[in-house]
Amino acid sequence: MKKLLAFFFIVANVAFAEAQTYNEWVKKADSCYRAENYTLSVANYEKAFKIEQKDVDDLYNAGCAASMAKENKKAFKWLNLAIENGYENIAHIQIDGDLKRLHSEKEWKKTIDHLEKKIIVLEANYDKPLNKELLAIYAEDQGIRHEFMKIYKEKGRESKAFDSINNLMGYKDSINLVKVMKILNEKGWVGTGIVSYQANQTLFLVIQHADLKYQKKYLPMMREAVKKGNAKPSHLAYLEDRVALREGGKQIYGSQVYTNPSTKKNFVAPLEDPDNVDKRRAAVGLGPLADSVIKADIVWNVEEYKKELPELERMIKEKKSK
Repeated sequence: MKKLLAFFFIVANVAFAEAQTYNEWVKKADSCYRAENYTLSVANYEKAFKIEQKDVDDLYNAGCAASMAKENKKAFKWLNLAIENGYENIAHIQIDGDLKRLHSEKEWKKTIDHLEKKIIVLEANYDKPLNKELLAIYAEDQGIRHEFMKIYKEKGRESKAFDSINNLMGYKDSINLVKVMKILNEKGWVGTGIVSYQANQTLFLVIQHADLKYQKKYLPMMREAVKKGNAKPSHLAYLEDRVALREGGKQIYGSQVYTNPSTKKNFVAPLEDPDNVDKRRAAVGLGPLADSVIKADIVWNVEEYKKELPELERMIKEKKSK
């Protein structure tokens, strides 16, 4: 299933009232997926798609849910609809663990061939060598994180396997950073007129996973890229938040979640002006914070958060001083 820049989430069981609109059915489907109730997730996607079948991400995610529910026919139907509606992330679809069980099916090759043909049309004006290089970096970046999460869930943070995969991820990140810095220094923050959407997103992902000094170095370049339409405002928001927190300040958009080492519970990292966070999020294309933090098993209550914030800040400060 497509993961937007967050690789750590905890299952949350959320009850919804009877839904009527497309967005409400999709929200229910997503919630069921996170709760690993794939059959019910598929059923809710079906109800949403009776209303419309246009959103690429929803169609792709529905295909993932159907695959996990072992409903292969529906999985391939929705994946191909996603491709018809503009899905082009061939690097991701081939490493997505949710779709792994489909690889042995004859229809899988047809689906990939379908995507490759669509991409040929889309890539007519691309810088093909650059696009290929960035997609390969993307596959490395996301592939190692898929393995990381698998070991994290199965073995836990205290295991030797976790230490090993964490070190390997750091090593791969350092190699990818060198490659991406070379591209940025020579060509700038290339947009989707030159490379595919996923290749363009690779630039952001690699910088987001880099050390603070590199994030600060390329943050102004990304700001300019957003102004020119060569990067997404929502991606910039994630980077802005990470830099602000790493520098000891407060995040602006609420994109970063921390874990309390004592209680093991997740919380929204220190946030500037919590009352108006959803206005800021909407301005950059992000949904309400309450919806976003469900994935981290957080129930957002702004008044409670404001009461708890001084203690959270004190805890973070003490941890950094050790």
